[in-house]
Amino acid sequence: MEETIAGTQAAQIPQQRGESLLETAVRYAEERHWDVFPGTWLEAVDGAQRCSCGDASCPAPGAHPARPDWATQATGSATVARRMWQKQPTASILLPTGRTFDALSVPESAGFLALARMERMELTLGPVTLTPARRMQFFVLPGASVKVPDLVRKLGWSLASLDLVPLGEGSYVAAPPTRFGSRGAVQWACRPTPANRWLPDAEELISPLAYACGRDK
Repeated sequence: MEETIAGTQAAQIPQQRGESLLETAVRYAEERHWDVFPGTWLEAVDGAQRCSCGDASCPAPGAHPARPDWATQATGSATVARRMWQKQPTASILLPTGRTFDALSVPESAGFLALARMERMELTLGPVTLTPARRMQFFVLPGASVKVPDLVRKLGWSLASLDLVPLGEGSYVAAPPTRFGSRGAVQWACRPTPANRWLPDAEELISPLAYACGRDK
């Protein structure tokens, strides 16, 4: 299951490396009602880990869609998810955005700064991932990708000036414990719990996130 990060939340999150990608994908569909789809996977080639896509210089080895029609492959059915991962048990777990959630992607340094500020503000957070590409992704209600540019503008910034990327329909995030080649695995900065089943609206988080991204420049 999930690997976790060092920090405020990490002490509360058990190390759960024993659960397979298959069982984790099924659990996401069954418990969180998230759509899931299998991505690429890692293969050993000449003693090194390579992406199953065959590109030796793949920017996200083992952690991107394996086929162009991935959006139609995504399922919220635990039974269908189990069947898909039984065919390829080492496939990465990818979650399409724009369905049950959108995600706000920011640099890791800005993300930790924002988390600290949100804690002081006593904001209710949804799940947050930390990727080996040093990005943090805050799960929010769908529709964020449409709202965010205007919300940021009202705060006095332009979205182009901040490294804050809303991920909505047509995008996806990699879920723990998906691995990015030798760079490590996606982890939970804030794990999914019964308390954060109801996601925040982007409007609730945009101020601390935009502020942190502005400071991080």
